[in-house]
Amino acid sequence: MAVVADLPAELRDGLAAALDAVPVERLAASVRRLIEQYRTGPPAGSQSTAPILATDLDVAAYAAYRMPATFAATRGALGHLREVLPDFEPASLVDIGGGTGAAAWAATATYPGLSSVTVLDQVTGALAFGARLAGRSAALALRAAEWRPWRIPPDATVSATVPAADLVTISYLLGELTAPARTAIVARAAQSAAVVVVVEAGTPAGYARTVEARAALIGYGLTVLAPCPHQRPCPLAGTRDWCHFAARVNRSPLHRRLKAATLGHEDEKYSYVAAVHGGGAPAPGRILRHPQFRKGLVTLQVCQESDGVTPVPVSKRHGDLYRKARDAEWGDAWPAAVP
Repeated sequence: MAVVADLPAELRDGLAAALDAVPVERLAASVRRLIEQYRTGPPAGSQSTAPILATDLDVAAYAAYRMPATFAATRGALGHLREVLPDFEPASLVDIGGGTGAAAWAATATYPGLSSVTVLDQVTGALAFGARLAGRSAALALRAAEWRPWRIPPDATVSATVPAADLVTISYLLGELTAPARTAIVARAAQSAAVVVVVEAGTPAGYARTVEARAALIGYGLTVLAPCPHQRPCPLAGTRDWCHFAARVNRSPLHRRLKAATLGHEDEKYSYVAAVHGGGAPAPGRILRHPQFRKGLVTLQVCQESDGVTPVPVSKRHGDLYRKARDAEWGDAWPAAVP
């Protein structure tokens, strides 16, 4: 089962209150348009960096249907980072392209010691919406966050600097950008942060953007700590498979109506990379698929430093390790070898 990452109660209630006055039919129409635009991405060869969120209605629709999923995915990625870098306690966060603040909420949930939060985005309406939601947060860092207009111009240079921070997050942004703009954003993040976390959609295209960002971060001297157990090229690159994970999102009644869904939950698929300046050791392996169970045997698909992505069988004869394998889930760290 995917990891469940429910919205904090104050964010859930704040979203409900903010959206209560907007007719559901108008929200649903905007959601359909946004889904289509995010699915298609920038036209090939386009140099435009115009925001997809063009109106206050777009901002409200985006918050309604995307904040729960973005929160869950970013929370999942940061949770994996915390496992492999347990002594990292960031005081400052910069969220690039943070929109209404889902990643900032995920970061403060993961790192309650954060004292400074800055959200950068080119859509002032999204920043204003996010600031109103953050005013309800139990986290002082969110209530006092700076919501700063910040734009990527068409020539892909970065017109405003990225403030230095312990942690920089870039969540679901790269897919909206041209290739030169993606390069510029990742470069600026690498220059500004002790730790950089990039989260993208768990699709082949999102994975490709994540692999591109991963290679760039390694090139800038950072060490990848999650999800990868090594610094070599991704062993899935060039195959029909791709590295991604899942976070379960419990849908509200409004969320179900906006997406014309019947189930009370959805699994948000995401790809990510977390990299750090300086030391740190990644997990020896990472489970890349749901474990497969047979009587007395669990088979894990594991990415490992030595063997790449391989099936790892764990049987009852492995004792405690077998019991751990039975409890293991997609995305968990795993030992490099079975004795």
